[in-house]
Amino acid sequence: MQLVGLGWYFEDLTVGRQFRTIGRTITEADIVNFVNCTGLTEVFFINQEAIAKDSAFGRRFAPAALCYCFSEALIAQATLQYTGLAMLHLELDIKGPVFMNDTIHAECEVVEARLSRKDPSRGIVKTRVHIVKQDGTVAYEYLPTRMMKCRPR
Repeated sequence: MQLVGLGWYFEDLTVGRQFRTIGRTITEADIVNFVNCTGLTEVFFINQEAIAKDSAFGRRFAPAALCYCFSEALIAQATLQYTGLAMLHLELDIKGPVFMNDTIHAECEVVEARLSRKDPSRGIVKTRVHIVKQDGTVAYEYLPTRMMKCRPR
């Protein structure tokens, strides 16, 4: 019986390949659960009066770490199951806020790919990921470098 939902191998991730994930709406429950789980209880995440009166946005927004984690989860579900071995490096640039009830998805492009120098059964892949909101604006850009399995020979 075929196992479905497997990730892509190094050989599938050629430079220039582009893909996008499904979307995920950020709910109030997501924000509350994330800040409680992580202890990130900053007033602009937990105090509606402070959010409305003193925050830069005047409405509830999601922590950057939550949006990054959701993006990684969307990518992992689609491309990394059993084949993504390790995150080696990450550069993150926040372009703008993600608010409660925004729907985000990840748009990815492979920008570098090479075999591992230490183990030819593994490859090193760097992608450029844009976290895009429902209106088409890019909220975050990040460049993860991952170790990936090569296709079994």
